[in-house]
Amino acid sequence: MKYCRFQLNGQPHYGLVESVSGVEKITRLLPRSPQAAAGEMEDLPSKRMDHILLANAALLPPVQPSKIVCVGRNYREHADELGHEIPTEPLIFLKPPSSLLAPGGIIRRPGISEQTDYEGELGVVISKTCYELSPEEDVRPYILGYTCVNDFTARDLQNKDDQWTRAKGFDTFCPVGPVVTDEIDPWAGVPVETTVNGILRQQGNTRDFIFALDIVIRYISNVMTLLPGDLIATGTPKGVGPVKAGDVVEVRVEGVGTLKNRIEDRS
Repeated sequence: MKYCRFQLNGQPHYGLVESVSGVEKITRLLPRSPQAAAGEMEDLPSKRMDHILLANAALLPPVQPSKIVCVGRNYREHADELGHEIPTEPLIFLKPPSSLLAPGGIIRRPGISEQTDYEGELGVVISKTCYELSPEEDVRPYILGYTCVNDFTARDLQNKDDQWTRAKGFDTFCPVGPVVTDEIDPWAGVPVETTVNGILRQQGNTRDFIFALDIVIRYISNVMTLLPGDLIATGTPKGVGPVKAGDVVEVRVEGVGTLKNRIEDRS
């Protein structure tokens, strides 16, 4: 199942996304958020509607998390390019929900930063309360689906500060979307790519994670309770780099779609 969150007649809605003659369309309205249905995406009732092309919809962030948990340095080559040692356990940090940005939204660079970088990632959406999972417990029942994330970062502030809250937490610094889907398998390997102005800058695959999703989710659950709708950004591959006003960044996760955002300076 694949769903999005979008605005229709001035109101936010969740919609079922299906391929119709090879074109993705919103075909049904969902009565409530999929995470509110305890993760039973396939059993969620829906209401027929006039089809809307996904590309033409006024998309919103498909998640409304209580928190966004990010994993740093989860690709070996990315850790190498930043000159960092390979972590021996997942390195996690938080982005505030206020940093969320819709597909097509404008990422606004703060004037206090001279270097802002894109970081394309696979996002994992939690389906139900997840707390203190054991090493043997299967994490898949706790996963609602997957999405695209851009962990946008003020790199100079990250290097300056002792912790990353400011560098990662500005408004608009967490574009997410365009959809959430349960139709991919990151354990089998899913390509993750980022382009800037149409030029390929990042090319990774989830099979190259240092810490697989089961390790990551169990680890986080033993630090903090994950709630339905919470978002985990699973780490970015090598190739991160700066962008400037006017640039267009696209994060692509195979089987999910493309998350596209333009950069502007704050006025």
